[in-house]
Order: sequence, then structure tokens, then C-alpha cells
Amino acid sequence: MWVIVGLGNPGARYRRTRHNVGFRVVDALAARWRAEGAREAHQAEIVEARRDGARVLLVKPQTLMNCSGDAVGSLARYFRFAPAELVAVHDDVDLPVGRLRLKMGGGAGGHHGIESLIAVVGAEFWRFKVGVGRPPAGREGADWVLAPPAASEEAAALAEAERRAADGVDLLLAEGPAQTMNRINQREAAHGGSPL
Repeated sequence: MWVIVGLGNPGARYRRTRHNVGFRVVDALAARWRAEGAREAHQAEIVEARRDGARVLLVKPQTLMNCSGDAVGSLARYFRFAPAELVAVHDDVDLPVGRLRLKMGGGAGGHHGIESLIAVVGAEFWRFKVGVGRPPAGREGADWVLAPPAASEEAAALAEAERRAADGVDLLLAEGPAQTMNRINQREAAHGGSPL
């Protein structure tokens, strides 16, 4: 079983923000896999899919970002999945806009949604990071991630990164973590965000 959790904030006011890239990637996967019948349970919006015979839960916590662990912890207790079967898709200000990175474990890097997950399931889960870049000088980080892209070029780069992140999740499920990490992280480092 795989559990793909897109991190974000619920509600129309946050839909287009940098912080909600995880929600948008999960939505893209649900559309791509024709996953239907989304329901609300465990403080989350959940839809189930099948990929190559494997059961996959696509999850968007309906708590605020900083309490994402409440939803994921409830799901973990109910479905009894291991942390290594969890993939959190989220924004990362330490990566340039549009860059991707896949990693297992580690700290939260200042991301409060990831901090919340670590507090509940421990650190040994997969993180699929989508770069949103650092805020300009004088602008608070929270204001930056809670705003939509300011320029059309940034919006286009972010949309393309979300598409490639969905491709990356597909690859992870099809080929496994080691091959996916090699392909994504090496290509991103070499090409600054080329297609998979």
C-alpha cells in the first residue's frame, strides 16, 4: 500500500498559493488515474486508486497545514501503513522555483506541515519536494508561501514542476524508490528541472 499525502491548506483562498503545491499534485494524480469517489474521513479528503495492482490512497488533509499530522496519524492508525509507505508532497523554499527533490527521512527544514507529520509518524517517510524559491528581501516566509505566484513565468514553472512531480510519483510506484531518486535527483541537479 502507498499513501500519497499532498500538503496544503483547505479552502478557496489557498488554492493557488505556493504552499498548496502538494494539493495540486494529488489532484493531478487523481485525474490522471481516474480515481473517483473522494470522501471526507480522518480529517482529510481521501480517494483510493489502483496502480499496477497496488492500493494507493491519495490524501489531502483538511486541517490547516501545521496540523497535517492529525489527519495522517489517524489514517496510519486506521490503515496500519508503515512510514516508509508514506509520500508527502510539499513546497520547499530552499529549492529554486520548479526544482524537484525526492528524499527519505531527515528533518523538517522549517516546514511546519512536515514537522507535524514527523511528530506523529516519525521521520522515516518519503518527501517529494517542489521548489517555490525564497522570498525576496524584506518579505516574510509565511507571506511568500501563502501567496500565489506573482509572475506568469513563475506560475508556468510551478505548474510544470507539479506535472513532473506527478510523473515522479508515478515512477516511484512503478519502479521503486532507488531508481526514482536516482532519476529525479540526478536530472534535477544536472539540468535544473528537465522532464523525467
